Amino acid sequence: MAAPLTAETIRTAPKVLLHDHLDGGPRVTTVIELAEAAGYRDLPTTDPAELAAWFLGAAHSGALERYLETFGHTVAVMQTPEALARVASEAAQDLAADGVVYAEIRFAPELHVDKGLDLDTVVQSVLSGFRTGTELAAASGRTIRIGALLTAMRHAARSREIAELSVRYRDEGVVGFDIAGAEKGFPPTRHLDAFEYVRQQNAHVTIHAGEAFGLPSIWEAIQWCGADRLGHGVRTVDDIGVADDPGEPPRLGRLAAYIRDMRVPLEMCPTSNVHTGAAPSLAEHPIGLLTRLRFRVTVNTDNRLMSACTMTSEMTDLVETFGYDWPTLQWFTVNAMKSAFIGFDERLALITDVIKPGYAALMAD
Repeated sequence: MAAPLTAETIRTAPKVLLHDHLDGGPRVTTVIELAEAAGYRDLPTTDPAELAAWFLGAAHSGALERYLETFGHTVAVMQTPEALARVASEAAQDLAADGVVYAEIRFAPELHVDKGLDLDTVVQSVLSGFRTGTELAAASGRTIRIGALLTAMRHAARSREIAELSVRYRDEGVVGFDIAGAEKGFPPTRHLDAFEYVRQQNAHVTIHAGEAFGLPSIWEAIQWCGADRLGHGVRTVDDIGVADDPGEPPRLGRLAAYIRDMRVPLEMCPTSNVHTGAAPSLAEHPIGLLTRLRFRVTVNTDNRLMSACTMTSEMTDLVETFGYDWPTLQWFTVNAMKSAFIGFDERLALITDVIKPGYAALMAD
């Protein structure tokens, strides 16, 4: 018999995470301690339980803009090499403890220069933290591979710098380039020179698209900017017609069909999408339809602190909501590993030697 699908057993399953923000996932106690060290006095409270509740409440407001405000506090305390390295190290350790075997964690270097750091120092500090955290996880019996994604802010004008930075550090742990921030009014095509540079350098691109804005954002990200993956992409369902008759198959529009046919990975973040209003509820989240239609769906956390979630809780909630089984959780995981921005040999080794044996053991328990 297979192992029961519970939070405890799902935590032991090998998991792959492609969409996780460094400044969205610090330990709440670390935020408090770093604030005290930096003399930052603007936290709503210094009580760990109360602060965690405050972050979750602000994130669950139903508005992406309000959700993004919470990052003002975490970014404010991540302005020194020591703070950046600590948060990165703890992220690696926390994910490893949650059964994550491969993760790509993104951060925006331009947000961490308020106290005088240069962009290179920011990147070097985070990469150093990832290395330390990976080593500490290994010492405790947990193996994890971490890749960094460098994010440019879509409302700013530093995307070409960040793109060049992502290429400069690609042999030291940076695996790709991203843009993030409010979608409406800031289309990805504003940053075409950055995307063209990254692609000319044979590097990888993921773009936040189709979260708070619709199909035009997704279309530009793929067809103009050359995105290898879509960050969120929930609004892909706007190009899918579902008939009233349950016996009639859904009809895919040209864009949705292209996304499915070309196996464009969707970095779906169910809990976060509900919190920001991108989906009305988990039961109504597009991940249900997109999984049924076999798009390249992956499951992610987005912001572990703000949404009080982990990869284990995300998968557990999907099991409880949609009735998914172990083969489906393995499918999500293999989808993500296939879509990672590392070499084919590494991806194949993790799938063959770690992921499939891990799920096989759970299914044959």
